[in-house]
Amino acid sequence: MVRILLLNAKVVNEGNTYETDLLVVDGYIAQIAPNLSGQHADQIIDAKGNYLLPGIIDDQVHFREPGLTHKATIRTESRAAVAGGVTTFMEMPNTVPNALTQELLADKYAIAARSSMANYSFFMGASNDNLAEVLRTDPRTVCGVKVFMGSSTGSMLVDDEHVLNELFRESPMLIATHCEDEATIRANTEYYRATYGDTATAALHPLIRNEAACLTSSSLAVELARRHNTRLHILHISTADELPLFTGTADRPVSLQDKRITNEVCVHHLWYDSRDYEQLGNQIKCNPAIKEAHHKEALLAALLDDRLDIIATDHAPHTWDEKQQSYWQAPSGLPLVQHPLLMMLEFVQQGKLSIETLVRKMCHAPADCFRIEKRGYIREGYWADLVLVDVNQPTTVSKQNLFYQCGWSPLEGHTFDATVTHTIVSGELVYQNGAFLAERAGKRIFFNR
Repeated sequence: MVRILLLNAKVVNEGNTYETDLLVVDGYIAQIAPNLSGQHADQIIDAKGNYLLPGIIDDQVHFREPGLTHKATIRTESRAAVAGGVTTFMEMPNTVPNALTQELLADKYAIAARSSMANYSFFMGASNDNLAEVLRTDPRTVCGVKVFMGSSTGSMLVDDEHVLNELFRESPMLIATHCEDEATIRANTEYYRATYGDTATAALHPLIRNEAACLTSSSLAVELARRHNTRLHILHISTADELPLFTGTADRPVSLQDKRITNEVCVHHLWYDSRDYEQLGNQIKCNPAIKEAHHKEALLAALLDDRLDIIATDHAPHTWDEKQQSYWQAPSGLPLVQHPLLMMLEFVQQGKLSIETLVRKMCHAPADCFRIEKRGYIREGYWADLVLVDVNQPTTVSKQNLFYQCGWSPLEGHTFDATVTHTIVSGELVYQNGAFLAERAGKRIFFNR
């Protein structure tokens, strides 16, 4: 029985911040109270008044295994995640082969059981021809079904209207959608290829994958969900245009846990805007595209009034050489899972949101939205997924302190005011002051459905 005692921690949880001690016993939070210094413990951590947060839950990552392990693996990216305070991830099905059968989905769980530092779940993939297989998915053991309603790889684009209608009507579990209209993107691509040819740069990306592409597809997803009362979660909202599809605090009739249509915003759509293509180019090429500055301002406002529910990363690593290709050939996606907490803490330092809101959107909301069992909160009896942050110890991002297999980040050279000093995953201290203390600690997460 492993016992970890944290002393003098400034706990941020459920809208409050207060100083206390915390005892972890055999994986779970056993006691939260002041003056626990007399308790026996195998490991004692003096937090010295630093912030203790629930572990971050990232509901959208691409860890590339199996089949794309030259880019990343579950082991490498989960290590990067816990170094940044992300203790739980939900990974997408567009690996190779695509996770379109229960057997292929089980293979990914087996890989994670052997190698993941963080807690894990995996989305079941949908295609135009695997509806029966999708309906075999167990809602208690799998986070959801992923539907690409826009450009994707392999056979994962679902553009058959009959299939979409049947999927939304029949699915007993959460459907997570990538919403970009394929016809709009194809028409824009044809136009800009003809206009710019080989001189095209990433600055064209938000024009090709534009606001209309996002709104058309998101509107269709919402319409289908309302028609069939489907549990819908729209991933990576990137435009102000889509925000009227969602209700905010004043209009919300139910708790987030009971809300039928939810969404996420990604850190890069809050952090970057189209002006950043000049310096970063293909490094920030992603789908949906990073767009003009007024969009990120509207997204932040919607996050604060609860039209947007969750903050995630859509971590999607590619090799540096792949990203150095021409705009047309360079793949979309950027590595982010090591730094979302530090990015949002910078927003806190700038007065753009409170640390309590950060915790609500990155910890509580994902747990409530997906109905995760005993995670996402600092509560007695819950799993001990915890991250300790020193907000007075700067971190400068460099190749030397990146843990991604791809070895690069668009944030290189940026200095954050804070540092993640300790990460506890399922009751095990796995990361401390830049060093990993375990080979694996992650556990499969389960859902109250």
